[in-house]
Amino acid sequence: MSAGAPVFVSSRDNALLKDLRKLSQDNTGYRKQGRVWLEGDHLCRAALARGLRPALAVFCESFWPSAPAEWAQAAIKNIVIPDALMPGISGLESPATMGFVMNLPAPHALAPGAASLILDRVQDAGNVGSMLRSAAAFGFSQVLALKGTAALWSPKVLRAGMGAHFALQLIEGLGAEDLEALTVPLLVTSSHHGGFLHQQALPMPCAWAMGHEGQGVGDALMARAALKVRIDQPGGEESLNVAAAAAICLYASSLAFPRP
Repeated sequence: MSAGAPVFVSSRDNALLKDLRKLSQDNTGYRKQGRVWLEGDHLCRAALARGLRPALAVFCESFWPSAPAEWAQAAIKNIVIPDALMPGISGLESPATMGFVMNLPAPHALAPGAASLILDRVQDAGNVGSMLRSAAAFGFSQVLALKGTAALWSPKVLRAGMGAHFALQLIEGLGAEDLEALTVPLLVTSSHHGGFLHQQALPMPCAWAMGHEGQGVGDALMARAALKVRIDQPGGEESLNVAAAAAICLYASSLAFPRP
C-alpha cells in the first residue's frame, strides 16, 4: 500500500515537528504520545523486517528523491522537511536523512513461563539497550523492567538496542511483587555468593535478573532466587559491567536450546 504524495513541512514551529522533538529528546516522551521515533537506516530496516508499518515517515528534502521504494512506500503518511530542520528532531551528532514514527506496541501481559530477562533498576541507557540485544540474540523473549530502570523505549535505549525491541515482549514499571507470577526459576548473579556459572546445570527456560550498576540485584529478588551464580574471572577483575554479565549468562543458558 503506497503512502501517496508526501506532505511538505517547512516551519520549525509546526506541531508535528514539535512532537517529534519531544520524542527524540525526552526519555519518557513516548509514554505521553504513545509513539516512538526511529532515526536512521538500521532501526527503520529492523522495524520493517519484523513486519511493522510506521505511522509516519520523515525524509530530508535532499534525500526524498532518491529514497528507496521500501521506505517511501512503508508508512501510512510521508513528510518531507528541509534538511536544516532535521537536526532539531535528531538525537544523533550527525543527523540521519530519514526516520519513522511507530505506534508504541500495545502492553503485553506477563508470560509466566517465558524465558525472561529481569532488569532491576538498571539505569544506564546503553547498558539496557545492550542487554535487550543479548536477550533477543539468545532466545529470551520477554524483558521485565522493574521501577527505577531506564525507560525501555527512550531514544538512547532504542539506539543501543539496534532493533532488538521489535523481537521482544517488553514490560516496564513493575514491582518485585509482580514477578511472583513467573513460573520459571529465577537466577541471579552475585560477586560473592553462589557457584561459578560454568559449573552449574542451568535450567531453561528461566528468568535471569540483572541489577543496578552499583548495588546489584535487590534483596527481594536475591531472597527469591532459585540459583545464585558468580562469573569466574581468571584475569582478577572485581566485577563485570552488567551488560557484559548479562550477555555471558544469557548465552550460557541458551546452550540448552536445540541447535540444528
